[in-house]
This record gives sequence, C-alpha cells and structure tokens, in this order.
Amino acid sequence: MIAMQYSFTLPSDYDMDIIDRRIRDKGPLLDGFPRLRFKAYLAARKQDEGFASSENLYAPFYLWDAPEGIDDFLSGPGFAAVSGDFGWPSVQTWMVWHSDIAANIGTAKFATRTIRAVPPHSDLAALRAASIAKAKSASKAGALVAFTGFDPTGWRQVKFCLWPRLPEFTAGVDAGQTYTVGHVSLPASS
Repeated sequence: MIAMQYSFTLPSDYDMDIIDRRIRDKGPLLDGFPRLRFKAYLAARKQDEGFASSENLYAPFYLWDAPEGIDDFLSGPGFAAVSGDFGWPSVQTWMVWHSDIAANIGTAKFATRTIRAVPPHSDLAALRAASIAKAKSASKAGALVAFTGFDPTGWRQVKFCLWPRLPEFTAGVDAGQTYTVGHVSLPASS
C-alpha cells in the first residue's frame, strides 16, 4: 500500500461552498476506482469553530493498494480536471507502516493529519514501532482510519486518522491539521 495527498491553499475570502459542491458532485465518481482503498475528500476552513485552520484548504487523502493506482489516477481525467481548476500541486506520498480501517469508514466526519520530520540517524525501527502503537491507540479511541507512514525522500512521517466526531485533544498534544470530510470513496466491494 501507498498513501498520497495533495493540498490546494485557497484565498482567505474563498467561498468554500464551492468546494463543498465539488465534493458532493464529483466525490462519488471515484467510488470503485481500481486499486483505491479509500479517498477522503477533505476541506479546512479559516472560520471553522473549535478547530479553525490557518488557511482555507482542499486536500484529498488517498490510500492505494498499489502504486499503479496513483499512476492511473494522476494520468487520468480526474486529476487533469482538479489541477486545471486549482493549479499543479505537489503530491506527497508515504510508504505504509500501519493502517487500520474500520468497516464503517464511510461515516467519517473529521480527519486529522500530523507530519513530523525524521531527525537524521534516527532509529527507524523504534520510530516505526512507536508510530504503530500510536495508530493502534487512535483506533481504540474511535478512529475509523488510523494510518501511519513514512517518506524516506523528505525524511518525514505522517499520522492520519478519520473520525466519526471531532476528537478531543489534551493540552500539549499536537493535533496537526484538522479537516472536515465531505465524502469517502471506497472500493466497489465495500
């Protein structure tokens, strides 16, 4: 498996209802896309109460069964349309260290994502084990998806979760970026 995300930063006065309509209208088009484990259509708004973002964002997150799925999507009409409308994004990818996916993933309403730098000469095995333990803990806390991955090109790790409701974070815990989920595309068999 391999994960992927790209993000579009939108102007502070951008009408985010446009993004909501886009997700509502185009989200189901990726339902059943070959090699796609899931795609979470994510948005963040500067004015969201309780977890306001520093920017307005449209930032889909994908989990693919195989790299060929990324190639098929990025080479296809869906990505051509979104990059034509919003610009040519940098596409981040992560190798999968661990992924728990609940059967009711389609009920997700919120997502959290934290990206951290991996310091040089880190004990990667220990970092992976700690990341997997945190993902399993998120699953026990109610996450519908608890994913952790690693990018050896940029030396970064990611933790991504989908939630049925906004999780509570204790003081001193970095929630990273919080998003609302507009739609979750799933394989045809789900």
